[in-house]
Amino acid sequence: MKRASEQSSYSCRERAPALALHQRGKLGGSRTPTQGESVSEASPRGTYLVIAQSLRTELEGEDPPGVLPSEAALMHAYGVSRTTVRRALKVLASDGLIESEPGVGWRPVGASPRDRRTLVERIADVIVEDSLQVGAAFPSESQLCARFLASRTSVRRALAELEGRGLLVSAHGKGRTVRSLPTSSQSS
Repeated sequence: MKRASEQSSYSCRERAPALALHQRGKLGGSRTPTQGESVSEASPRGTYLVIAQSLRTELEGEDPPGVLPSEAALMHAYGVSRTTVRRALKVLASDGLIESEPGVGWRPVGASPRDRRTLVERIADVIVEDSLQVGAAFPSESQLCARFLASRTSVRRALAELEGRGLLVSAHGKGRTVRSLPTSSQSS
């Protein structure tokens, strides 16, 4: 049986974008885990604290990410449970470094206003950004998951809302196509 860290798919996102946070240095004399490595179960500081410090180092770096990878991606990257990842994220939130935004994920406090749009708004903007016309094929769920570092469930909910607004239409076996172009009130 495969360990959780060896399973190939926690969500639809690819490993490379989700693991961009793993350019690590030294931490308190012990090496911080890097891409694909599990955190030692016998960490004297507590595994969640090691993960929190690793993420803190990235957030305080020269080029902090606009949105952190999902909990599932962090679980996969560190080879730990969701509870451990959540404890690490809660430590950073209590320190005022990150905040949770429903439908978007965890993001650094003070992220730019463009990054604060909901997933539905960002996916609706794909029509304009990619210059899609009525009848054009819309990117697949897996492409959107990788592009926005979001879970398949979140992407499906956003797509269902866009279908409800009349922007997209879904054809079984053929994917989604653009039904109408968004107005400024529909996309933002």
